[in-house]
Amino acid sequence: QPHLEESGGGSVQVGGSLRLSCAVSPNTYSDYYMGWIRVRQGGGGARAGVAAIHPDGRISYTESVKGRFIVSQDNDKSTLYLQMNNLRHEDSGMYYCVGDRQLRRLLESPYGLDAWGRGTQVTVSS
Repeated sequence: QPHLEESGGGSVQVGGSLRLSCAVSPNTYSDYYMGWIRVRQGGGGARAGVAAIHPDGRISYTESVKGRFIVSQDNDKSTLYLQMNNLRHEDSGMYYCVGDRQLRRLLESPYGLDAWGRGTQVTVSS
């Protein structure tokens, strides 16, 4: 399992942008889907998959972030990024860099994932 460490969260106004980074070690997770999920504070801590990079390099997004967020990685796969643009209130939460062998579990039901970072907080306000 890869070790993951996020950075880059913060507070931003509606419509603003943030870029999250995730250092991945070792970067030899050839059979993992790597991506980002969001956990909301309060309300039971609802979890939502945000974006994922497939082992073959394809990319998937949850519907609510399409056209606004961009997930990418370095050529050597040592760092994963999430560029978040045109942020909305509902984007607020703790963002975790994650890895798993199942895309559906990562994006649709992010529980019991194989690898997690410690998370970085994103707060979007008016």
